[in-house]
Amino acid sequence: MFENKKILVVGMARSGLAAARYLLRQGAVLVVNDSKSEEDLKGICQELESMGDVRFILGRNPNTDEVQDIDMAVVSPGVPLDLDYIMAIKNNRKKVISEIELAYQAGLKKNIRFVGITGTNGKTTTTSLVGEIFKAQGVETYVVGNIGNPAIEAVEMAGDGAVLVTELSSFQLESIDMFSPTASTVLNLTEDHLNRHHTMENYAKAKARIFENQVDDTVCILNYDDPITRSMAEDCHADVVFFSRKDKFERGIYLDDDNNIIVNNEIEEIALLKADELSLPGGHNLENCMAAIGLTLALGVEIEVLVKVLKTFKAVEHRLEYVDTVKGVKYVNDSKGTNPDSTIKAVQSYKDPIILIAGGYDKGSDFNELFEIAKDYVRSVVILGQTGDLIEETARKHGFTDLYRVNDLKEAVEKSAQIAKEKDIVLLSPACASWGMYNNYEERGREFKKLVADLEK
Repeated sequence: MFENKKILVVGMARSGLAAARYLLRQGAVLVVNDSKSEEDLKGICQELESMGDVRFILGRNPNTDEVQDIDMAVVSPGVPLDLDYIMAIKNNRKKVISEIELAYQAGLKKNIRFVGITGTNGKTTTTSLVGEIFKAQGVETYVVGNIGNPAIEAVEMAGDGAVLVTELSSFQLESIDMFSPTASTVLNLTEDHLNRHHTMENYAKAKARIFENQVDDTVCILNYDDPITRSMAEDCHADVVFFSRKDKFERGIYLDDDNNIIVNNEIEEIALLKADELSLPGGHNLENCMAAIGLTLALGVEIEVLVKVLKTFKAVEHRLEYVDTVKGVKYVNDSKGTNPDSTIKAVQSYKDPIILIAGGYDKGSDFNELFEIAKDYVRSVVILGQTGDLIEETARKHGFTDLYRVNDLKEAVEKSAQIAKEKDIVLLSPACASWGMYNNYEERGREFKKLVADLEK
C-alpha cells in the first residue's frame, strides 16, 4: 500500500516516530520534518536512516517547492493544517492524514475493530475504562491514541479482530479520511482549543468527524444531556444510542427513580447496578461510565463482566488522582484538567473546602463560568502561568479575595500547604494546558506528586 510512495512525516514525537518506522518497514520513501534541530534529533535520525530511504528537513518548515512531489503527508496533531506547505500538498490533491488514519488503513487487513472516544472532557477516563472492560472479557485489546500510545504500533502487534480503544482529540480527527470506528462516542462539548479552531462551530465539526464515515451497522453513543452532542444525531448515519443522567428513553442508557443505571434495548429494561456502586466519584464519571456501557455492550461484552469492572475500576493517573494526606490536608492531582469545564467537574466532586491551583498556557478559554460555580466549592486560588492575569481578574470579578500569585508549581504547592487547614483539599486542576511550563499534563502531574511527597509530613 505504501511501497515506493514518497511520504512526508511531520513531527518526531511518539506518534510521528512510530508512523515513520512503520512506513519505512513498508518500503516507503520518507521525508521527515521537525522543528527541532539535527543535533536534537541525532539518535532518531540515525535510527531512521538505518531503516530505509529517508531525507530530513529539520529546524524549519518545508518550502512549498520541497513538497511538490509528495504522495501523502502524515502530520502530528499539534501541526496546524493551514500552514503554507500543508496547503500546497492539499492543493496538489494529495492526502494529509493523522497517525490514527494511518493505523486505521493498516488495520483493515487484520479486521481490527476501532472504538473511537472523543469529547472535551472525560476522554482519558472513558478510554481507560473501556479498555479494562474489554480486557476483562478476554478480548485482545490495545488502548491508544491521544492517551499517549501510538495506534500504528498497536496495529502492527495486534492479531486479527483485535480491539483498539482509541482516545481522539479534535486535532487528530481533523486529519482523518477513511477512519470508521465500529463504535464511537462524543461525551460532551464545551469551549476548548479556540486558539486553533477559532469558533465552537469549527470545534464541534472537528469532533463530529469521529462518526462521519460510520454506517448503520455501527454504533454511536451520544450524550443526550449536552445540547450540542444531542443535535449531532441528526447527521450521524450510525445506530445512535443516547445516554442521560436526567431523561429516560424507550431505548438508551439512563437512571431510574431508584438511581439504578438502566440499559433499555426496546425489548427489556436491564438494571445493571446503582449509580453509587460505581468506583468512580462524581456526576461526570457517571456519564463516562454510561458511555463505556454503551460502547462495550455494542461489541458483545457480557453484563457480568461489565458490572464487575464498573465497581472496581480505579481512576486514571492525573484525573482526580489522590496523592497523599499531609497534616490532615488531602492533595489531589487533576493535571488532566486542561480546560475550565474539566475543572468545574473536578471542584464539584468534593464537599470539603478546596484550595485550587490553576493557570498555565492560554488556549483562549473563558473562565467566568468556572469561578461563578467555584464560589460554592473553592476557598482559595493559587495562580500561576501565562493565564495568571486573566484568572485573577476573573476570580475577583466573581467575588474571590483569597488569591495568591506564584511563579511556578513548587511555589504553588508550598503556598497551598502554608494556607491549608485540616480537612482542606489542595486540588491541582489548572483549567489550562501545560505548554510553556511543561511538555504535557503528565509531566506537570508527576511534578506535583513529587512536590507533595517532599512536603514535611
